[in-house]
Amino acid sequence: MPLPRIESLAVLPLTNFSGDPQQEYFADGMTEALIADLGQIEALRVISRTSVMQYKGVKKPLPQIARELNVDAVIEGSVLRSGDRVRITAQLIRATTDTHLWAQSYERDLRDVLALQDDVARAIATEVKAKLTPQESARLRQPRPVNPEAHENYLKGLYYWNKRTAADLKRSIEYFQQAIRKDPNYAQAYAGLADCYVVLPNYSATSPQDAFPKAKAAAEKAIQIDGGLAEAYPALAQVAAFYNYDWPNAEREFKRAIELNPSYATAHQWYAIMLARMGQQERALAEVKLAQELDPLSLIINLNVAWILYLARQYDQGIEQLGKTLELDQSFAAAHDTLGVCYVQKGMYEQGIAELRKAISLSGGDPNIKGELGNAYAVAGKRKQALEILGELTALWKQSYFSPYYIASIYAGLGDKDHAFAWLEKAYKEQDTWISFVNVDPAFDPLHSDPRFQDLVRGMNLPP
Repeated sequence: MPLPRIESLAVLPLTNFSGDPQQEYFADGMTEALIADLGQIEALRVISRTSVMQYKGVKKPLPQIARELNVDAVIEGSVLRSGDRVRITAQLIRATTDTHLWAQSYERDLRDVLALQDDVARAIATEVKAKLTPQESARLRQPRPVNPEAHENYLKGLYYWNKRTAADLKRSIEYFQQAIRKDPNYAQAYAGLADCYVVLPNYSATSPQDAFPKAKAAAEKAIQIDGGLAEAYPALAQVAAFYNYDWPNAEREFKRAIELNPSYATAHQWYAIMLARMGQQERALAEVKLAQELDPLSLIINLNVAWILYLARQYDQGIEQLGKTLELDQSFAAAHDTLGVCYVQKGMYEQGIAELRKAISLSGGDPNIKGELGNAYAVAGKRKQALEILGELTALWKQSYFSPYYIASIYAGLGDKDHAFAWLEKAYKEQDTWISFVNVDPAFDPLHSDPRFQDLVRGMNLPP
């Protein structure tokens, strides 16, 4: 009896065989590149980087890992870099039976490292009998030589981008820029740079007006060099949606990314958030759950499942999802934050306030979360505490950029519509990334009947 087809797989973190801990970023980068190559194959569901990296250095039986990631097979392997040569050894294992199906080593010059990755991906596709479309096959046969130093800087850029702190994003930008200086036609480095600038306002005091035009320029350059690079399109979509309020164009860019790499979890995740902002909560939930299947252990994707449930007013399901997210990491500030606002909307003010205070502590005093705490105090009738936070944030806003949207939310909770709209107007003029949530965020429901609200919504081309 023939074994069932392999339709899903996970590339486990490739082991660094160089003996040099400084080369870890290289092994991690090669893992990510292999995932990206395999993700282009529509017939395969490939687990994303964030989830597989949880298994780095972890000794667990392969069938158990396969169950946890819900895959048919896993790729295990190693990377050895010696001078200007790179060798990848990979083996394909049917997870349920722990049966080794195939193993092979590949060696190339560092300049041909992209061709090496494509060789491995194509061989794996052949072994799992995944039918490649002519476009997929052509894409895996068209690698260009890359400057070894540029590639090294690119891998370091990826390494720091995945850490998602203000300081690490700054380092990531520097490495991507160095890669571009070494190789001005390195499309992936431009795509990495675009992703950095797109998320920078969420992790630092950088305003969208400083970051988004740079994100757009980098993404457009990546696409100009390589129109088939899936990773460049989501950044372009984010700019179209949340900076230009051009929702139809944003949707086209997201669909293009997903068409080029159906397993690209970030594209599904960001697309889901856009659909949620458009009030299309059912489609948003379906899309974010696709992202969750592709990256089941990603904290940010698990959080966004709950965030979309919150926007859909499904607070109990949101609270249940946040419980699962916090099982992955109890110290995840954003999960405590979203749990807090879910409790507040259910009228469970004490629990909500406790969670928001915990989120502020874990985040090192994030002013956006302080704004949500101010809103919670306001709707709970704790006017004095709400006004204290309002005073603190108003003074802070004069010194450092953060979202005016959250100051507006305190005024909305206090029933002071004039000041709420004044701060929403500031957020709109700043092209703040949060302002386009205003139509679906329950915190602003008290403003919906005001004609100024509909004017604001129309200004962002959002549905009424």
